[in-house]
Amino acid sequence: MRNRSNVIVRFMAAAGLLWMAACSSSFLGGGWQNLMPGANLEGWTIVDVTADGPLAATPQWSVDVNTGTVRCAGTGGRDWLRCDKKEFADFILHVEWRFDKLADPKARYNSGVFVRNAGDWSIWHQAQAGVENAGYLFGNSPASGEPKRFTTRDQLKGNPLKPAGEWNVYDITCKGKTLSLAVNGVLTTAWDQCEVPKGYVGLEAEGFGIEFKNIRIKAL
Repeated sequence: MRNRSNVIVRFMAAAGLLWMAACSSSFLGGGWQNLMPGANLEGWTIVDVTADGPLAATPQWSVDVNTGTVRCAGTGGRDWLRCDKKEFADFILHVEWRFDKLADPKARYNSGVFVRNAGDWSIWHQAQAGVENAGYLFGNSPASGEPKRFTTRDQLKGNPLKPAGEWNVYDITCKGKTLSLAVNGVLTTAWDQCEVPKGYVGLEAEGFGIEFKNIRIKAL
């Protein structure tokens, strides 16, 4: 177990250096590509999570061109918004997000950002977004050819997330078999067993109002 922990620490350190080097350049250049959808979600597709029933009759995703944000109303159950530009392999994905602040102090805010997904969500890798239960990676990913659930939640130490109503920054690095997540500039977790070389990126709806902005990607 100690050896395994040391491996994860080394991967996190390497991923952190890679992330800081890539992010040292301005988002206005340096190989960054804007992924924000058009006014009518052009370039993105709402995809059903079939296990949770059909898509809502009224889509819960929209774009506000005035504020430059993608909004999920949180009223249509669980689905995901898939970026259709291409399947990405090695990259850094930058996403900023904030939840609508609810009056209930015990609200269990839930959403996420996807990387290297299958187009139909049969394979998925998620950076969990929330207030307390967040900042780690989990998903269904092939292991020896069979989808298997994984999670890095046990790696978390501390909580760099800002509360509901405030903007948080996720930077997800995918390089070879290693996926890592930085939250508000703090590297929180890494996973070094991803057998999926490329896939789609996307955003999750799971019953809470949430906004996303500054969705950008840099190939590595």
